[in-house]
Amino acid sequence: MMKSTLKEIEIRFDQDVERFSNLETGQRTTLDALFNMELITTAIAKRYPALKSVLDIGCGAGNYPVMLLQKVKDVDVTLVDLSQPMLDRARTRVEAATTGTVATKKGDFRTVDLKEGGYDVIIATAVLHHLRDDQDWEDSFRKLHASLTDGGSLWIFDLVQQQDPQLQDLIFKDYYGEYLTGLEDEAYRDHVFDYIEKEDTPKDLMYQLDLLRRVGFRQVDILHKNLCFASFVGIK
Repeated sequence: MMKSTLKEIEIRFDQDVERFSNLETGQRTTLDALFNMELITTAIAKRYPALKSVLDIGCGAGNYPVMLLQKVKDVDVTLVDLSQPMLDRARTRVEAATTGTVATKKGDFRTVDLKEGGYDVIIATAVLHHLRDDQDWEDSFRKLHASLTDGGSLWIFDLVQQQDPQLQDLIFKDYYGEYLTGLEDEAYRDHVFDYIEKEDTPKDLMYQLDLLRRVGFRQVDILHKNLCFASFVGIK
């Protein structure tokens, strides 16, 4: 199957601003979405009580920085997203939550200009699963590493695979499939599976942890994993 193009992904998100502005509707297919948002933003605030600069790639409607700004104040925030309507909504929400500067960059984080050593924290939630081949993954992780200040960190929450195909079938098709069926029915489960097959190319968690180390992150920690979703952090 041919994977979705960037333009197709952009169009889809242009049409979903209202849904993704509300966790209850925007993240219903994502296991532990609200828990991970609270976990990641609390951990960032605890580790960086004097936080100055945050970059959110694939920011959507800005849920993560909005929650983070309830815990730390006066932060400069840079928002990156393919979708202009998403960026507009995120900017409005984030500007209301901080006295710091708010900058927006429309486009793919792999190609937009990111300031080298410019950010204390980078947030990447439900975005990296759109990366494709191994070179794409490595180049992207290297760019994010280079964009962090010394001691800065990359916080990821995303769909992941298992390395073993049989475990992948069990966890994804059986257990996650059962969860999706419980949300509505088997037709809805199949719809979500088809969408993931069309748009996403997730990597397994161990692959990503190893890659974080390889591109230069000195410390890597797993925060949480539930079936096919995981949150983790790399510290420069």
